[in-house]
Amino acid sequence: MSGLIGKKIGMTSIFDASGKQQPCTVIEAGPCVVTQVLTPERDGYSAIQLSFEEMKEKSCTKPMKGHFAKSSTTPKRYVFEFTRFEEGHRKTFGEIVNCTVFTEGEYVDVVGTSKGKGFQGVVKRHGFAGVGDKTHGQHDRLRAPGSVGASSYPSRVFKGLRMAGRTGGKKVKVQNLEILKIIEEKNLVLVKGSVPGPKGTILKLERWS
Repeated sequence: MSGLIGKKIGMTSIFDASGKQQPCTVIEAGPCVVTQVLTPERDGYSAIQLSFEEMKEKSCTKPMKGHFAKSSTTPKRYVFEFTRFEEGHRKTFGEIVNCTVFTEGEYVDVVGTSKGKGFQGVVKRHGFAGVGDKTHGQHDRLRAPGSVGASSYPSRVFKGLRMAGRTGGKKVKVQNLEILKIIEEKNLVLVKGSVPGPKGTILKLERWS
């Protein structure tokens, strides 16, 4: 198996063998249940569906209850498909997958949702510097975007122009993060550096290749 579903616990730091302090993110990776195995013959492509985190049965729809019942598991809150996996390690219905699919020292890609910042101006959203010092009576132009379009031609604002708007809250993939430590008894994976989102964010971990 090449991936796992996890939850961001927070950040900390550990010391490596050389005594150097390494910043890392603590992720609760699994345990996940295999709730579907997709094949090219039946579904048109190969994939393995994993489910993560228990949910109340009353909150689950009837179709999803039947879906989870096929794999003899309880309703789960999060469901993801993994298309990159080793053909020799195909999983079966109801099989439990935990953090042991990874090893310390290897690299993974982490996909999550970035922190939502709401509606923000160009300084925070795009890193504009403003006009610098207040001069010539420009008391309200420090954080302004400046000119946004031409005059008589083309008489419109070009699409994609960097302007104020909603910031964050988007799907982000951080690639090539090293796994510094695995705590199997607690299903914890410590990856070097930061990952998208606040504490509690659901993450998708995939082996880097």
